[in-house]
Amino acid sequence: MNKKEIYKRLFKDYSKKYLNKIFLSCFFSILVAGSTSSIAWLLDPAIKKLFIEKDQTLIIIIPLMIIIAFATKGLSLYFAKAIMIGVGESVKKMLQFDMVNNLIGTDTEIIDKKHSGKFISNLTYDVTHITNLLSNAILTLFKDSLTLIGLLTVMFMQNWKLALISIIMIPLASISAKTLGKRISKVTTEAQEKSGFLTTYLVELFKNHKLIKIFQKELFEKDRADEYLTQLKEKNQKIQTVYVRMSPIMETLTGIMIAVLIFYAGKLMSEDQLEINNFFSFLAAMMLAYQPVRSLSTLNMVLNQGLSAASRILPIIDQKNNIIDRDNAKPIEMSKSDIKFTNVNFAYEVKKGKTLNSINLDFEGGKMTSLVGHSGAGKSTILNLIPRFYDCQSGDILIDNQSIYKSTIKSLREQISMVSQETTLFDDTIKNNIKYARANATDEEIYEVAELSFCKDFINNLPNKFETLIGENGVRLSGGEKQRLSIARAMLKKSTIILLDEATSSLDSETENKIQEALKTLTKDKTTIVIAHRLSTILNSNNIYVIDTGNVVASGNHDDLMIKSELYKSFYEKQIQK
Repeated sequence: MNKKEIYKRLFKDYSKKYLNKIFLSCFFSILVAGSTSSIAWLLDPAIKKLFIEKDQTLIIIIPLMIIIAFATKGLSLYFAKAIMIGVGESVKKMLQFDMVNNLIGTDTEIIDKKHSGKFISNLTYDVTHITNLLSNAILTLFKDSLTLIGLLTVMFMQNWKLALISIIMIPLASISAKTLGKRISKVTTEAQEKSGFLTTYLVELFKNHKLIKIFQKELFEKDRADEYLTQLKEKNQKIQTVYVRMSPIMETLTGIMIAVLIFYAGKLMSEDQLEINNFFSFLAAMMLAYQPVRSLSTLNMVLNQGLSAASRILPIIDQKNNIIDRDNAKPIEMSKSDIKFTNVNFAYEVKKGKTLNSINLDFEGGKMTSLVGHSGAGKSTILNLIPRFYDCQSGDILIDNQSIYKSTIKSLREQISMVSQETTLFDDTIKNNIKYARANATDEEIYEVAELSFCKDFINNLPNKFETLIGENGVRLSGGEKQRLSIARAMLKKSTIILLDEATSSLDSETENKIQEALKTLTKDKTTIVIAHRLSTILNSNNIYVIDTGNVVASGNHDDLMIKSELYKSFYEKQIQK
């Protein structure tokens, strides 16, 4: 995407709707340019009438006009900047929302390749550069160009030779930075706090992406994102407004100071104690021209930073999903919930070789089937293919003889719940974490699944029971407690297909027994596929598949596999007979 295309895109999608505010800011910019030029010009009649001709009739009027000019400049500058700050922060929110919206809805395979820190950097620093391009740069270009033209006109009117010399000298001018005090520090701290909330939320989005998809909470998360971004926008807008709030104060005070000096000098002139010439008017114009020249000299840097940032941001916003509903996709209809893999081939990266090699699997509806194999054998990949977190390169997956690739993703994921080793919880109440599975669930339904999943006892011991905040990813809960909450949530969804990925690993025996009882309730009469680290938990499975390096090397019940599969037998002997 070239510079012209980037400018066109930014204008069409993000700036066009604020054209009325931009034009209003330009109007105030014209007042800034006119009042600034008039300040320098007013010195000429002031000196002539008050100091040379000693006309006392204007000794009040001219200083008052100068005060008005400075005040007009200050107020106009404030309104022009305040308007563009509002535009800039609104554009920033739009850009950030588009990025987060893309993150929520994007494919799991794309998420796996993203770096969360880089994304957050894009969301903050890069977006800021773009908003500077669309707000500050526009204002600077219009306001300072007009101001410089006006001041140069005054300078040439006074002395064209000096004006030409000054044009060379003006770019060398610089303006010292000013400290804005405790108010800025306070507001900045508040903004940093809101930014921290947003960062935490983004981390949750990355970590809980599968959960969001399986419970189809994309719209819910979009609303949460909008709330967080609105809060951050308001704080950032407040910071910028505090900065420009000094403008009318300083400009008005400066005008008063100069007016007092002129008034006093006029008095001295009337007493023949002071001589002055037209140089003061020229000098004033030249000094006032330093600021717009300085701003315009840095404009190119702002433009380049904005364009560079946009070249990184826009591809993120435009990222298209590969896993989408195909043409003429229909809602899947469940009966027995039989699942069948037919010659399925899959590779995360083709050049690194296949993860699954032409596998054929049958998962009987309403029964439990287990997957056994070394880490990296392809067991989790099989589970991830069923809800279409990924799509296979060839072959087909059927549920009740319906291809999942000819079915709508929404209807497919409505029928699936997942419980994994790494529990996914939000920094919210226990109740809301369970209710995440089904927003319209009643309190009675929530209490029922909590009891069935053996959560009720530990919940009742918490200070606020179901309204207890559990911290980021349930940091205030034990591993077993988090796992039971995850099971309760899956129960509440009432899916016909249950996927269990190492759901009881790394737990003590007592906790595991409770979770096993909860899982029995969850999986009763459901099509259940289990990946188990501990073989003792799957001995009663209807069928067990042994997976090795992406291939199905054996299948059958426990007794069968102990006879015909050396790999399975070795797993069992290592775990059970120790």
